[in-house]
Amino acid sequence: MFVDDMASNFYYAGIWRLRKTNTSFKAMKSGFIVRSLKSFFPILVFISFITALLLNSLNPAMAQLPRQEIRGVWITNNDFNTLRDRAKVQSAMTQLRELNFNTIYPVVWNSGYVMYPSAVAQRAGIQPFVFRGADGHDILQDLITQAHRRRLLAIPWFEFGFMAPPTSELALDYPQWLTQKQDGSQTSISAAGEVVWLNPFHPEVQQFITNLVVETVTQYDVDGIQFDDHMSLPHEFGYDPYTIALYTEETKNRPPSNPEDQAWVRWRADKITAFMVQLNQSVKARKPNAIFSVSPNYYDFAYKFQLQDWLAWMRQNIVDELIVQIYRPDLQSFVSNISRREIQEAQQMIPTGIGIMTGLRNRPVSIQQIQSQVRAAQGRGLGVTFFYYETLWNSAPEPASKRIAGFKSLFPTPAFRSAMQSRN
Repeated sequence: MFVDDMASNFYYAGIWRLRKTNTSFKAMKSGFIVRSLKSFFPILVFISFITALLLNSLNPAMAQLPRQEIRGVWITNNDFNTLRDRAKVQSAMTQLRELNFNTIYPVVWNSGYVMYPSAVAQRAGIQPFVFRGADGHDILQDLITQAHRRRLLAIPWFEFGFMAPPTSELALDYPQWLTQKQDGSQTSISAAGEVVWLNPFHPEVQQFITNLVVETVTQYDVDGIQFDDHMSLPHEFGYDPYTIALYTEETKNRPPSNPEDQAWVRWRADKITAFMVQLNQSVKARKPNAIFSVSPNYYDFAYKFQLQDWLAWMRQNIVDELIVQIYRPDLQSFVSNISRREIQEAQQMIPTGIGIMTGLRNRPVSIQQIQSQVRAAQGRGLGVTFFYYETLWNSAPEPASKRIAGFKSLFPTPAFRSAMQSRN
């Protein structure tokens, strides 16, 4: 409406000038017409400019929004001394915002326990206690509140996926939920030590995980939910009675003795994919704009050794954000892995980032290594997420001031994100 009025005012003002010069347009000489039009031309240009400017501002769909850059950090159980203290959480979120981070991934599922008061866990009888803050507060609620006040996205992270310690209540109380290797053994060695694996093909396991995830996204004002490389199954597993019976029923054959058999790998991977599709639907039904994030290993390893076909997940449009874990100290190996074709494919569809190691308690990482890897990722249009918060500058080989200055140089300007724009 405003654009039309402005154009009309300029137009009639021009006509009034022409009529005042000569009441008979037919009698105008051609030279005078040309001179008049020349004088009127700047007005027409001005009208066109203002109209285009206003239309573009009023119709944002006419302009493509840039895909959002991920600048995140995982917050783990090792960060509990920070998480339990409201003042420390407030300081941490303020510092992340000042350093132009935009996303936090706090752990909510680890070692067979959830990190918040959970009715689902209580009904299952697996949580005799709840992780709470120093003053008895809900640490997840406080973290989300403080993050949102500083325009940081908060995406809880289901770190352990189908994995659990063999001594956890979950493993001890629900032995029928566990899968096993061909020799009958039920454990494997992971970065978290010796673990058992919940059977991802068992409907009761699927329902339990789904209930926890849905509870998280409905109980809290989260911006999404994330699943990492443990939302999978080591390829040696799947020889439990339930899975054998299911495979035999569907294929009329018993599972091959070779756990790397292509058809056997594909069948199990497809079952996990089908569950992830259902899980995505359950999340979106409660919170349509929630970011469904995955953080796997690079694809060849994830599929062949963990039955995690995240490329199929992405192509089926159930993944809103991808962060591929590339924990390599060697820069050449790091660059080779972040240049893989499946990562380039993901970049064309969704916000894509690289998981970068900033250190472990017994394995510090220099700021020089971190900077070189971040710049390599940024040079390829990729975001980054760091593992993990405490090693950004508190548990590091250099003084905190040097580490903080190093991160500031990597993100000199803000890059705000919105859950509404996770997929272009």
